[in-house]
This record gives sequence, C-alpha cells and structure tokens, in this order.
Amino acid sequence: MTDNNPQVPTQVLRTPRAAAIAGILFALLYGASYILIQLSIPAISLVGQGMLEDQVNSITLGLSFLPFAGIAFLWFMGVIRERMGALEDQFFSTLFLGSGLLYLGLTFTAAAVGGGLLTAYAIDPDLMANSDAFLLGRSITNRITTIYAIRMAGMFMIVLGTIWVRTKLMPRWLALITYASAAVLLISVGFSHWVILIFPGWVLVISAYVLYLNFLFQKGELEIDGLTPEE
Repeated sequence: MTDNNPQVPTQVLRTPRAAAIAGILFALLYGASYILIQLSIPAISLVGQGMLEDQVNSITLGLSFLPFAGIAFLWFMGVIRERMGALEDQFFSTLFLGSGLLYLGLTFTAAAVGGGLLTAYAIDPDLMANSDAFLLGRSITNRITTIYAIRMAGMFMIVLGTIWVRTKLMPRWLALITYASAAVLLISVGFSHWVILIFPGWVLVISAYVLYLNFLFQKGELEIDGLTPEE
C-alpha cells in the first residue's frame, strides 16, 4: 500500500462517522470555549473588577462548553481505539489511554477551578476581585491548561502517530503532521497561548480525513475485501 491508498482494515469503516462527528464536535466546542475565555481574560493582563464584570457571561459560556467537549473527546478516543481491533498493542494503548484521560482530567480540573472562581465572584464581587485567592486560582487554571494539559495532548498525539506508523491505519504523511504538531505543543506553548488551538485543529483534521475515507467507501472508490458499504 502507498500513502495515497493506505491500508484500511474493516475496523476503520465500521464506525467512521461516529469518530468523525465526535472529533468535529470536540474541536468546535473546545475551540469555541478556549477562544471565548482567552478573549475575555487575556492571560498576559491583570484582570480588574470592571473587566471581569463585563466578561463574566462570556467566560461562563465558554466553561459550559467544556463538559460536552470532554464527552465528545471520550467518544473520539473510544472509536479510535476500536478501529485498532486486533492490531492493538498493550504498551501503546496504555500510553494512548493514559495521556488522553490525563489531558481530559486536567482540562476538567482547570474548568472546575475557573468555575469556582466565578461562583465566588458572584457571591461577593468586591472581596473576590481584590483577593489573593482570585490571583492564585487564575494562575492555577492558567498553568494547568498551558503546561500540564497541553503536554498530555502532545503525548497523546505522539503515541497515536506512532500507532499509525506501526499499523498503517493512517497514511504516513498524516502521522508526520501529527509528530510535527505534537512537537510544537511540547516546545512552544510558553510563547503563545493560541498554540493550544493546534490540538483541537489536529482532531478536526483527523476527523475530516476519517469522514473522507467513509465517503470514498460509500461511493465504491475505496475497496476492501469482504466488506460492503453501510446503508
């Protein structure tokens, strides 16, 4: 098989649309959430009481997207693992599941701390806006998101790229893009907070490619012995 016509076992096409839809939902929800929060409270500025009052609704909306993004990401992980089928390797599957679940857990932790800050602010705006607890909580959420969670995302990408190279479930060029994107996440996060959007963007690309494979299969342009297109 060549890169332009990758080896695709039957597991790839059993639930491809589920993976694609889940990945697209995660990318859109997480991307929208992060953009709303970053535009509302830029990480490089100190937040005053007036600014927080103006932006609290946007921040709350952004945080409300995250649980649904997390559910979609879990679904995406499950379908990706199902596609491995008999090709699954215990070592790499452990790293795949561990890094993905740690990323999700850290993201939820950061969201919970941020939501707690907003709740405390709603109870007593004057006290919370001028307290050290607010600065501490904001610093914690920022470091969890930009250092720990995103590096777990980079690890997730590296492991999945390695699995694809070893099993040929995806073309080599897509694995190389995965490695390059992961390297940027692991090295360049400190230079710009917008680098974090590489991860949902990558999930969106993977999902679109899986959807493209399903489209070719349904049209009969992708042939697999013993498998007929799903109705």
